Amino acid sequence: MLYRVFKPVLQAVAQIIILLMLMAWILDSGAQAIGYQWQWERVPDYLAFYEDGQWWPAQLIDGLIITVKISALSLLFTLVIGFVAALLRLSQSVVGNTIGSVYVELIRNTPLLVQIYLLYFIFGPVIGLDRFSTAILALSLFQGAYTTEIFRGGLNSIPTSQFEAAKTLGLSPFFTYKDVILPQVLQRTLPPLTNELVSLIKNSSIVSVMAIFDLTTEARNIVSETAMPFEIWFTVAAIYLAFTLSLSGLSAWLEHKLGASWRKL
Repeated sequence: MLYRVFKPVLQAVAQIIILLMLMAWILDSGAQAIGYQWQWERVPDYLAFYEDGQWWPAQLIDGLIITVKISALSLLFTLVIGFVAALLRLSQSVVGNTIGSVYVELIRNTPLLVQIYLLYFIFGPVIGLDRFSTAILALSLFQGAYTTEIFRGGLNSIPTSQFEAAKTLGLSPFFTYKDVILPQVLQRTLPPLTNELVSLIKNSSIVSVMAIFDLTTEARNIVSETAMPFEIWFTVAAIYLAFTLSLSGLSAWLEHKLGASWRKL
């Protein structure tokens, strides 16, 4: 049973390993052709170092911690923004529907980098946001627009009889969504929500333009100091890959557990 759940993830990992081996062979052949000397033995020094009897995180791990913090907080606000905007788009209120529609169309049809610049240089200073908060707001608004459509599709897939049954039982709107609607929506939207989470993590690298010392910024600084672009950027890519694959595996496990438990209800 577990093998069936994790089979897609295992297949993806196997394909990635084969692809990485092929890329390593091609890059090594190219490096030998141009006389580039690999310095992989120096990479661990930028992950962690030993001092005063204990291990300490180095630049890349410090940057990864910042990336995780930004991604986690952005995910929280993304889900809130996406769900609220989805309810606005499905509401009978003309004003609410218009606000939700304008938000989604405006965000989805403008580049994230432009939105970051607008928030960082114009709106952020006006409302008193620092760089870290601006990065979270930019990512949340951007991913929230796509998450809105995922939640809207999930809510539309719930039969109206579910709402009517909850109302008949005397449940308030809050408990109707909390106990009846949201569990079903989560079950149906977990795979696309996982895709949005992966996109959010990858898009978090763009906040480096605001001089936030995330993983990408730390890698850029190391490359400028050491002239090891291939080793550092491949290490960063591997870190991102391990991070996103772990989340995909967790999502597959959650999908299995939630689906199995809800089928018993």
